[in-house]
Amino acid sequence: MSENNKYHSIILGVCLVIGLALLGSLIGNALIRFKQFERTVTVKGLSEREYEADIVIWPIQFTVAGNDLGEMYHSIDKSSERIRTFLEKAGIDREEITVSTPAVFDRSAQQYGSDSSPGFRFVASQTVTVYSGHIATVRKVMSELSELGKQGIVLTGENYESQTEYIFTRLNEVKPEMIEEATRQAREVAEKFASDSKSRLGKIKSASQGQFSISSRDKNNPHIKNIRVVSTISYYLSD
Repeated sequence: MSENNKYHSIILGVCLVIGLALLGSLIGNALIRFKQFERTVTVKGLSEREYEADIVIWPIQFTVAGNDLGEMYHSIDKSSERIRTFLEKAGIDREEITVSTPAVFDRSAQQYGSDSSPGFRFVASQTVTVYSGHIATVRKVMSELSELGKQGIVLTGENYESQTEYIFTRLNEVKPEMIEEATRQAREVAEKFASDSKSRLGKIKSASQGQFSISSRDKNNPHIKNIRVVSTISYYLSD
């Protein structure tokens, strides 16, 4: 190899070394900046409020027993009409009251060969349901239900079908304010974290609105609903 070629090879090698060094430095700085940019904090914000339910579904179930099927159906109609009259006098609109089809059981057919005979052959149950938006009125009538017992109506309330249900239907109305409150809380927590870590809070990286939950405040006040939502938000941090 001539001296001239050797000289050019040395120059080329030096240039390659310098170029690789510069490239490594640029890549290193880029990675450092990228790592700094990826510094994040993830926080949660809570919004919790109480609202009164706006719909009540109140099933009033009663039973009738007898040996004559025709008389028993007459007794069912009489009892359901007494319940309807009682409810209307207490301030519940007739349109808010519905009556189900009676369920009749032949107890003698349930003996399966047993020698013992039931006291009454037929037992029937029927449900009068109140569907109303007047929560206070319905709850007041509930406390006066013993009046029906005094009229000889046998009320049953132990099974699942006869449980009162309170519904909150205005969730879409309260959602925006609650989401705003949860987001504001999350930012306050993130700002405190950034301050403690001597950083500055940047833009939102990601945000997720949690599921809204609706539950009764307690077993004695099922008409008061606890509405709750948790928002999870990630922010970028910078020095």
